[in-house]
Amino acid sequence: MPRRKLRVKAADSARINAELAELRAALEIRTEWPEAALAEAERAAGSPRLPDHDATGLPLFTVDPPGSRDLDQAMHLAHRPGGGYRVHYAIADVAAFVRPGGAIDEEARRRVQTLYFPDRSVALHPTRLSEDAASLLPGEPRPALLWQLDLDEDGAVVLADLRRAVVRSHRRLDYAAVQRAVDAGGADEQLALLATVGRLREERERERGGISLPVPEQEIEETPRGYVLGYRAPTPADGWNAQISLLTGMAAAELMLDAGVGLLRTLPAAPSAAYERLRRTARALDIDWPDGLPYPELVRSLDPDRPLHAAFLNECTGLLRGAGHRAFDTARGRPAPADPGHAALAAPYAHCTAPLRRLGDRFAQEVCAAVAAGEEPPDWAREALEDVAALMTAGDRRAAEVERACVDLVEAEVLSGRVGEDFPAVVIDVDGKRPGRGTVQLREPAVRARCDRAGTGPGEGADGASPGDGESPGAALPLGGRIAARLTVADPATRTVRFAAL
Repeated sequence: MPRRKLRVKAADSARINAELAELRAALEIRTEWPEAALAEAERAAGSPRLPDHDATGLPLFTVDPPGSRDLDQAMHLAHRPGGGYRVHYAIADVAAFVRPGGAIDEEARRRVQTLYFPDRSVALHPTRLSEDAASLLPGEPRPALLWQLDLDEDGAVVLADLRRAVVRSHRRLDYAAVQRAVDAGGADEQLALLATVGRLREERERERGGISLPVPEQEIEETPRGYVLGYRAPTPADGWNAQISLLTGMAAAELMLDAGVGLLRTLPAAPSAAYERLRRTARALDIDWPDGLPYPELVRSLDPDRPLHAAFLNECTGLLRGAGHRAFDTARGRPAPADPGHAALAAPYAHCTAPLRRLGDRFAQEVCAAVAAGEEPPDWAREALEDVAALMTAGDRRAAEVERACVDLVEAEVLSGRVGEDFPAVVIDVDGKRPGRGTVQLREPAVRARCDRAGTGPGEGADGASPGDGESPGAALPLGGRIAARLTVADPATRTVRFAAL
């Protein structure tokens, strides 16, 4: 999909911010913290639980989006004596600040995860912790869960160890800076090793039959001149950084499965019908998918900067439906799932690397830390696993709802006043039951919205009304086709954008 940008007039930003506040109220998003939680955060920030092991001499670095302050992870990479690689991965130790059953814990269970709006984020924890005392900001000593992951020369894990430690990040980087350094040949040893280990882990993923989708992200950014709406295709550096997190999550899953207690992120295999539909989509988008080529290999051959490839990658996300969180504790009569794997990764996996932003990661971390130390997980963590799994699944749905609502609002705002205009567009999805309805990606600006075939079938037309079941076959939108789409509705009040195919 084109990485176009459209700016909202600066005078409109205040109105959009007011509408975003109304959206948070409509979605019942809790933006204020109880006084008891704020007071607890202030006390905890001044006296966190600190471990005995001092690893502040390890020159860790972080890689995050520019301007981020809720930094969950920091890493250090080195060559192992005798060959292979050693990855140290430090994860913020939120449990060092949050008292089980306390005011912060209680409110975090209501929030479940940090929610990101164009004008602000609504944090899982008080910002005194999430963007300050518990965040792995450079130059500051912090309590952390420090993983040591030893890899052989091919990037396969030969040792996974975990201990609590005090760490200090030495520098903060963003994805673009890492990519520029590697591309220019000026990467230091750490960044060169990140690229090397990241590529090796991608090869191990390929061997397992796993796949990480490089789907372009629709982004909204507020600037001094208003909002910018566009797409960002992930860089290789995004993928390398993600592989270190995935490596840790897979090590955590294995640790918990061996111990018979924990919290997994699971994804069942997609049904064959979903792959058949994807094959039809590939044909419509002129993407060559030979019969003998496995799906993961096809995805790796695609370029997310090419509009039709990006449209297909967006359709591939349909195979990820059914992802969930599964708690188990065999000693207490809750067995591990019969298939504990994550289909996209082709391996068991656990969310454990973002405890500042996701509720479940704190509990998975606590189980892993206890198991690695040869101890029983604390009762407060293991007794809550099943409830936390349910909260996380509901929280994922809420986060998706928030993200879509924000994009819908800004898209409606940037297009308001342009009803009746025609835009070049690509049809990226067609409703299987109502082929006159689908989704288009505008070539400019970066907007994705519903489109109906104008004037065909009962109730079908440029007014955006729902079509009837009696549409004629000729009314079908051309999946993958380039069309002219007329804007028929752009209503910020209802967050609605509709087009009619001409």
